[in-house]
Amino acid sequence: MTARDVALEVLVRVEKEGSYSNLELNRALKVAQLERADAGLATELVYGTIQRLNTIDGVLARKVQRGLAKLKPWVRNLLRMTAYQLRYLDRVPPHAAVNEAVAIAKRRGQQAMGGFVNGVLRAIMREPELWDAPPADGAVSRIAWEHSHPEWLVARWIAAYGEAETAAMCAANNQPPHGSARVNRLRGTREALLGEMRADGYRAEASALSPDGIVAAGAGNLAHSAWYRDGRLSVQDESSMLVVEALRPEPGMRVLDCCAAPGGKSTHIAERMGDRGEVTANDVHAHKVALIEEQAARLGLTSLRVLNVDAAELGQALPPASFDAVLLDAPCTGFGVIRRKPDIKWAKREEDVAAIAALQERLLAEAARMVRPGGRLVYSTCTVEPEENEDAVRRFLERTPGWALDASWTRALPQDVLDAALRRSPAGMLQVLPQDAGSDGFFIACLQRTDGPEEAGPERN
Repeated sequence: MTARDVALEVLVRVEKEGSYSNLELNRALKVAQLERADAGLATELVYGTIQRLNTIDGVLARKVQRGLAKLKPWVRNLLRMTAYQLRYLDRVPPHAAVNEAVAIAKRRGQQAMGGFVNGVLRAIMREPELWDAPPADGAVSRIAWEHSHPEWLVARWIAAYGEAETAAMCAANNQPPHGSARVNRLRGTREALLGEMRADGYRAEASALSPDGIVAAGAGNLAHSAWYRDGRLSVQDESSMLVVEALRPEPGMRVLDCCAAPGGKSTHIAERMGDRGEVTANDVHAHKVALIEEQAARLGLTSLRVLNVDAAELGQALPPASFDAVLLDAPCTGFGVIRRKPDIKWAKREEDVAAIAALQERLLAEAARMVRPGGRLVYSTCTVEPEENEDAVRRFLERTPGWALDASWTRALPQDVLDAALRRSPAGMLQVLPQDAGSDGFFIACLQRTDGPEEAGPERN
């Protein structure tokens, strides 16, 4: 199979079966065993086509008289994939892209289908003005067309962040993510690992966001590296590394991670504690609990134990007020990671936001029960929706006496890099947007339990 054959297969599966693009792409690439350059092209075609889907469909709809919906899925996605190449990929000669599409159509259909595909694509080549935004009905439709996002999502973001921030966020969502990793402090320093990576030809730099982070350009998947296998690093986005700065774990503490899979934040916490104390990593899915155990073993952590219960029912498995610090990295819409998972913006609906916010409300109340007086509760999500983020925290504070926001933790963050995020965020909270630092959109809030006498925590070693 060629790179385009693989990409087409993935796009069809994503559309027909509702599959996740990253999982389908990984599966298809393993089967096809493409050369590195071809695997890169297939990856670009899958993610790029999904990222620009509604703009591409808008252009194609002007040249497919009977309507895109009446085409077979493979024909529809072949046209989409090739239109993406014509508009967004400079390194692929337009005529070569069209010829490849016609060849695929003939192999999969018949001579007439090749002629149909050729006619539609060459019409697009002749009329570049088709890509111009339709007469503007306002900022929502313009941004949705130019940056290919659902109009309902753009409208929500404009209401929350304004037109300029929304346009910047949508543009950032269409940029390829850079590689980032977290250094395991228990198995060496960041400086030593950076030296090794550079000696091996990697363009690696220290993260400006996290003292444990590394950013690597053109490094491929670092999970396939010897450093990963040896437990010296974990693949993690820089924004999510900031959770540990809010939690501030120390050796000897008892910490609970309520929704821990696949274990990135739990293991980061244990590393920061010097592997001294107790980290309880819980997840509702048994197969994901096994992933957490695998990560702990790979990193050489012995302070981490796992639990397999519903986070909404933690009180039935654990004694209340028994942890110094609790992390609730809550299930969310995931709109902060669109650049990594572009199908999210097409799969979610507006009503999903309220449904997920209701679940978060239940989980937050249960997580709070686990915190001892004087302890901390950190709430985080990988979304940019205020209803799931700062509104959720405010609702919790309004109905739960004995809690207050802790604003002290943000003072230790890199103020210059996160200037925009800190200015837009209420005290004690941090809302990072994708354009702020080239990292994922992420939200973090730190709450302190203030009711009752502060109990002595475990002995700090």
